[in-house]
Amino acid sequence: MVYRVKRFILIQLVIVLCAGCSWFGGKKPEKSPEELMSGGLSAFDDGDYTEAVESFQKLKDRYPYSKLAIGAELKLADALFKKKEFEEALEAYREFETLHPKNKSIPYAIYQQGMCYFLRMNSIDRDQTSTRKALGEFERLRREFPTDPFSLQAQRKIRECLINLAEYEFYVGHFYFQAGHYLAALRRFEYLITHYPDLGQYGKTLIYIAKCKEKLAEQETPH
Repeated sequence: MVYRVKRFILIQLVIVLCAGCSWFGGKKPEKSPEELMSGGLSAFDDGDYTEAVESFQKLKDRYPYSKLAIGAELKLADALFKKKEFEEALEAYREFETLHPKNKSIPYAIYQQGMCYFLRMNSIDRDQTSTRKALGEFERLRREFPTDPFSLQAQRKIRECLINLAEYEFYVGHFYFQAGHYLAALRRFEYLITHYPDLGQYGKTLIYIAKCKEKLAEQETPH
């Protein structure tokens, strides 16, 4: 009898210990798509973009066929953008556009691609590759979705890009002029007049075009 009681107690103890292992050492249940989306949105609203990225990425990876997956893809790009991880955000917006070309948020995705470049534009004395790429995305948005509200926003950004490019051309032209490379300067100023008219540099550019021609004429005049 005593043996049976001891055996019963031992069995119960094993059961309790096993249950304890399950409680403390077992895997946590995976969050549902709804929980991941809710958590990601809350983190995004609170400014915790790292947590938001993690939640949206998990939803995207674990539940690719969920009705919330498309929204998670776009919010993932937004969270990366807010983190100023512009290259990663750019790729995420591009992927969204590629996978969902008919989605109503495509104009926004294109606009954001432009902004990923726009916010990395350099000052006028530096390389303007990002400016040109931003301009390309904004102009693409204007062509493909001319009446969309984001297209109207893009129009303002287009002007800012053009002003930056015009100022860059004037800076380079002036640099060449100061260095005595008058032909190179003339070509820059003429390019500016042709491609970026009415952006604030027209008057002073004409003056420098005249100066370049005078200097070139002087060089050709035999002394």
